[in-house]
Amino acid sequence: MAEVVLNGVSKAFGATKAVVDMDLTIPDGAFVVLLGPTGAGKTTTLRLIAGLEKSDSGTISIAGDAVDTLTPAQRDVAMVFQQYSLYPHMTVRENLAFPLRSPYLKTPEDEIARKVLNVAEVLHIPHKLDNKATELSGGEMQRVSIGRALVRDPAIYLMDEPLSSLDAKLRADLRVELKRIHAELAATLLYVTHDQIEAMTMATHVGVLDEGNLVQFGTPRDIYENPLTTYVAARLGQPRINLLPADLLESAPPPGALTMGLRPENIRHGAGREANVVRVEHLGDQTRLHLKVADHDVITLTDPHTDLSVGATIQIAPLNPLFFDAQGARIG
Repeated sequence: MAEVVLNGVSKAFGATKAVVDMDLTIPDGAFVVLLGPTGAGKTTTLRLIAGLEKSDSGTISIAGDAVDTLTPAQRDVAMVFQQYSLYPHMTVRENLAFPLRSPYLKTPEDEIARKVLNVAEVLHIPHKLDNKATELSGGEMQRVSIGRALVRDPAIYLMDEPLSSLDAKLRADLRVELKRIHAELAATLLYVTHDQIEAMTMATHVGVLDEGNLVQFGTPRDIYENPLTTYVAARLGQPRINLLPADLLESAPPPGALTMGLRPENIRHGAGREANVVRVEHLGDQTRLHLKVADHDVITLTDPHTDLSVGATIQIAPLNPLFFDAQGARIG
């Protein structure tokens, strides 16, 4: 495994700036997630590291070596894409072995057999090795797709939304699998997604991108609790953070504060300003209350066994609010 460093990397496609002067260090052995909406520059960053795109400026190094002039094959990276990209006429064993039979790697057949079996065991699919790819379920096909990267033992794994085409249960299952695989292999892994749950549950570090700019980088907990902007604050958290006028629930907000950010779990009930219940969502382990405070929508959490109903009135007050200025930058 290896540390990956981007220093002042930029990439434009015509007038569109996909990546802007990016400085990013992916620590050796880290599971880094790049998070942001479509068009934020996540996939372009991945492709620049892989060598599938050439940067307009800046440098990229892997394990301390500059790779800007190297081909994708020479960079010792392995990619997993959103689509499975398996060979349907091949068995699982043959699909897993295929990358190792590259003339560039020159892997002996006995080593290929050993690596394929080891990866199949890591992915819990050794009983599927002799099945054709077309005989697999969606989750199994994506495991094989991931396995084709794992079998390489590269310097870094690059994954571009590999779970987005799966149903909710399979996504949840494979999130657990990927976290386990990362822990077992001590791998360096860069993962692209717009799914905040994937970022919160899998990452050791999260990089939040906005229109090609890396706007914050840190642990999921740090970014969740200490966002630098309203944009970052809205990227993590389910339900999303409440962004409200600074003085809506707070009588004396800090000077210059225009917006108050309030996580749903950071709202105290039973005192403060009056709020009307407009919707109640019972979700088993929690209940979400959708409230109206003046003309503003507020979501908060309450006892899963609450007897509150639509039309009820409660009082709410903020706990640990975050404050932002007119440009959306954090105050304090």
